[in-house]
Amino acid sequence: MLKLLALAASGMLTTNVLTPPAQTLTWGECPGGPGSVGIQCATLKVPVDWDHPNGRRLTLTIGRLRSTAPKPKGSVLVNFGGPVGISIDLMRKYGGGESFAGLRQKMDIVTWDLRGGPNLPGLSTNLRCDWTGARIPALPRDQAEFDRIAATNRAAAERCQAKDPELFGAMDSATHARDADAIRQALGERQTSFYGASYGGFIGQAYAQLFPQRVRAMVLDGTWNHSAADWDRELARLARDVQSYLIRFFDWCRTQGNCANAPALWQRITARADRTPLPAGDVKYGGDDIRAQGVALARVGAASYPRLAAALEKAASTGDASGFIPDPPNAPFAMTASPGVVECTDWPHPADHRQLEQQVRRMRAAAPYTGAVATIEQAMLSCVGWPIPVRNRPAALPDGLPPLLMAGNWSEFQAASRVVDQVPGSGSIYHDGPGHTLYQFNACARAKIDAYLAELVVPARGTRC
Repeated sequence: MLKLLALAASGMLTTNVLTPPAQTLTWGECPGGPGSVGIQCATLKVPVDWDHPNGRRLTLTIGRLRSTAPKPKGSVLVNFGGPVGISIDLMRKYGGGESFAGLRQKMDIVTWDLRGGPNLPGLSTNLRCDWTGARIPALPRDQAEFDRIAATNRAAAERCQAKDPELFGAMDSATHARDADAIRQALGERQTSFYGASYGGFIGQAYAQLFPQRVRAMVLDGTWNHSAADWDRELARLARDVQSYLIRFFDWCRTQGNCANAPALWQRITARADRTPLPAGDVKYGGDDIRAQGVALARVGAASYPRLAAALEKAASTGDASGFIPDPPNAPFAMTASPGVVECTDWPHPADHRQLEQQVRRMRAAAPYTGAVATIEQAMLSCVGWPIPVRNRPAALPDGLPPLLMAGNWSEFQAASRVVDQVPGSGSIYHDGPGHTLYQFNACARAKIDAYLAELVVPARGTRC
């Protein structure tokens, strides 16, 4: 995503490379059938490497829900996030019922399976790799530990790279954004209307970086900021965003007689576990383990607050951290899918232990309750040592964009606001509750998003749904 690829010197592609001629799409039945929504499919050939448009090509498979209008107002290009390669299957699943029903009365709904099939392969040309889904490494204590993590990551990545080096090196979100623009051309659209959920918002931001004059409308739903001019500063802000989940829990505790001292207990228990990990069933939790599990509980919202309060009190009174063990108990540590080739070529990761230590120190200063846990910085420990460079670096959005629309709940709104704040006239929709993305689950947000995409009606900033 992003401005990436704007200058070779900055590690980004250029936007003035030769573009292959637009192709005509021939629509027919999708592999697996139309489903209840009547989805159609077509294929499109695009360069594996957009820097070499006349080189090897791959196949994108595109899905379409035709509008029920006699004369549709164009198409909305949808990416469901992940990043996964199964958007057509997801459209078959989520394209019926209330989802997209209103918008489909005015516009065609179009999606595509991402090249490479990251994480879950779909109908486009795939690079089949098994990303481990293992526990993200703990913060290394010195350069030797950092080097061991880097060597493990590199070995795993090189096994996938060896299967198709050219495709492996061309799966960042900016490349997906170039694929999206090829789809725009094939659809015969002058500009793109885009809806990106979750990781799809990063593809949208990349498109805005590369093709600002080709954006008609863009919705970023449940995403966060890959459009930061100062990445170290953004890391600190992301740490504060994560800490806000816990702050809400502390605010709740102040209204309860039994956990009003939760902030002090939290700091005491995590500091103690930093020194000597605490027993938690069959394992032991260090300070960052407790921080990560506490954040995971807090971000669920009020329904989990009594359990988090009880876990904190138990750890404080007995030294037993088993109250933090997540469900199911056979997975005692936070199991976050390890970043794959898309993420590792989208997000900066530290070059050495010294840089990591400096970044983590700033994040801990910004968010003393949670530090770097549950942030992209922690996730990027699975990318250090990666055999190819970051192609799609964060950068500020360019001038010339039309008003964008962001939607987010209280766990996403602040980070995504920093994207649309850069574009005058942009709007935002806020839901004061937990969860992830709004369009599929919030009728108020869906109606406002539909009106924006179809009629360019921009909601006021901070519109509540």
